[in-house]
Amino acid sequence: MFGIGMPELIIIFVIALIIIGPKKLPDLARALGKGMAEFRKATNEIKSNLDMEDELKGIEEELADSVSGLLNESETEEGIKGKDDTKLEINKGQDKESGIEKKENDR
Repeated sequence: MFGIGMPELIIIFVIALIIIGPKKLPDLARALGKGMAEFRKATNEIKSNLDMEDELKGIEEELADSVSGLLNESETEEGIKGKDDTKLEINKGQDKESGIEKKENDR
């Protein structure tokens, strides 16, 4: 863990037993255990939040790509519609001219 082996842990435990006393040592160990559990819980929560942010960024990028693709597609369709409208106007003009020619031919 921190480079502390079994002999070092035994020495730390004996010193803690002498300084704190046998009556308060279990309470101290319990409090230390609860503190470590809360610390792990907090770090796991932070990790999950960071993972969620990465996931949200990925979704945001996908959404932006989709929207830009839809915009490009609609611009393309508008261009095609504009060309079709122009063709229709030209055809209408030709129909008018051929109608005029037909009237002149009928006379």
